[in-house]
Amino acid sequence: MKDQIKKFLNEEQDPKAIEKITSKLNDLLMKNEEIGYIAVQKKPAITVFPDSIVMTNKRIIICKPKNLGLSMDFIDFTWDEIVGTFVKENILGSEFSFSTKTDIQVSIDYIPKTQARKIFTYAKEQLDILKNGILENVPPPFETIEEVETEEVIDFAEIMPAISNYSEPETIDSNVIEENKSSELSQDELFAKLQNYKKLLDNGLILQGEYDAFKKEILSLM
Repeated sequence: MKDQIKKFLNEEQDPKAIEKITSKLNDLLMKNEEIGYIAVQKKPAITVFPDSIVMTNKRIIICKPKNLGLSMDFIDFTWDEIVGTFVKENILGSEFSFSTKTDIQVSIDYIPKTQARKIFTYAKEQLDILKNGILENVPPPFETIEEVETEEVIDFAEIMPAISNYSEPETIDSNVIEENKSSELSQDELFAKLQNYKKLLDNGLILQGEYDAFKKEILSLM
């Protein structure tokens, strides 16, 4: 047992507290879950049964002994539940706290400063791993779509200058096209077209001058 807890005594953690916690955690760890660090509360007064914070690669476990150490409460939060971790250094130890997506605030005070810094760093590393893991799981089709859209924008940018050179004479070209179409119409079709312009004039949709111009153009083709 001493060899098992030796790696968690790097920052002067209470050996008795570590031994009690690790013996109980053996039955609580999930598949592929490993303990990364354990921080133990150290109050100014003599505390036989301090609280502890266990960091694993899957979650944070808060261990709170009760009934003179005969039993213990365990509260755990998986890394994907946690939105932020905080450390506040005081004169007597530090306060480590974190918040969850459901607005739960968890705080443990009187953590030795070195231990508090270690669990803070470990927590940041685990949250970064979780974040990077999500980004790596983005499906490849999104990348393909993005490339196609980029190519379309580039092609459009290349075409635009050629179009802009002919933007001004666009109205003149449309009139020429209209005249060409009119010259191909039969006498009956030209007369029907003149009647349509007269209806537009009667309904106030075109001005008298516009109607006279259309009428003159059609009569010249009849």
